[in-house]
Amino acid sequence: MRNRYLDLLRAIAIVRVVVYHSTGWVALTIAFPAMSVMFALAGSLMAASLDRSGPLAVERRLRRLLPSLWAISAIAVPAMLLTGLAWDWKILYWAFPVQDPPANGWGSMALSATWYLRDFLWFVLLSPLALPVFRRFPKLSLATPYTALAVITLLGLSPHPIVRDMALYGGAWLLGFAHHDGMLRRLARRRLAGFAVLLATAGAGWVLTHPGPRGYDLNDIPLGNALWSAAFILVALGLAPAVTATRASRLVTVLNARALTIYLWHVPIIVAVTRIGETHGLPVRGATGIGWRLVVIVALVALAVALFGWIEDFAAGRRPVLLPGGRPRRPAVAPVSPAVGQLAETVRT
Repeated sequence: MRNRYLDLLRAIAIVRVVVYHSTGWVALTIAFPAMSVMFALAGSLMAASLDRSGPLAVERRLRRLLPSLWAISAIAVPAMLLTGLAWDWKILYWAFPVQDPPANGWGSMALSATWYLRDFLWFVLLSPLALPVFRRFPKLSLATPYTALAVITLLGLSPHPIVRDMALYGGAWLLGFAHHDGMLRRLARRRLAGFAVLLATAGAGWVLTHPGPRGYDLNDIPLGNALWSAAFILVALGLAPAVTATRASRLVTVLNARALTIYLWHVPIIVAVTRIGETHGLPVRGATGIGWRLVVIVALVALAVALFGWIEDFAAGRRPVLLPGGRPRRPAVAPVSPAVGQLAETVRT
């Protein structure tokens, strides 16, 4: 059974990501910390999968994650090789991105969003070990990534990007575990609200006193991002209604069934539309530039969903469809002849 509320959160998150990358509006990172929310939702789903299937859940998650990456890699990697990318064994990371796969100049920008798949992959691989530890030591487990991030930040360390992101988003993933196990729901609302206020205050205080190159954009302020996001997740998941539904609105259904396709393709589309606009002297900033680009970007993302979205159905073992969420077809009922109808009435009486 699908949880309509969690589907709604994921749909809002993917829309927010596209709008933010299209507009650069800093306020969106504060109003809805989408990446942390997505990791928290994924953590909750991963815990549920591990409970159902054990270690096989890892294989199933990878099977759903990787084919969409392979599809975009089949186009992007040859294009980068033709435009100057050196052939190297590290190109294999485009098949299994446990490290950042190599890219040339334009590819580095257009395919920059693949960091999410790299981090997601590591969280999935570590979850069979992390979940039992979390259940044995929940408070210590939750404190570990936030403490590690604080140490990294306060000491000015520069760890490997994967280590940094494990500290930045690991807390969100573990809060997803806590949501699945019902820990957040069992917290008294007053206590949950107190934790949320404390984390939000600490996060806001750090953000206001440590602005980044783009001001108060949370993406440039990791510690403030993690703390503010933790408060948001506590409220969003801790107060989540315990309702499930087999159907949701068509738009929410489509956004959930095509979230990975939208995520992978929207940045290349944004880069291409912006460069073409600049080349032809069109405005790309301000209300006019943002307006026309957003319309074109949404149209092209919809086209990408139509062309490549079916891969997500295939990866999930569903029948590929152009647009998910349609009403299932009812089997045709053969007309009943009067003689048969009379016989049935006789049998009933």
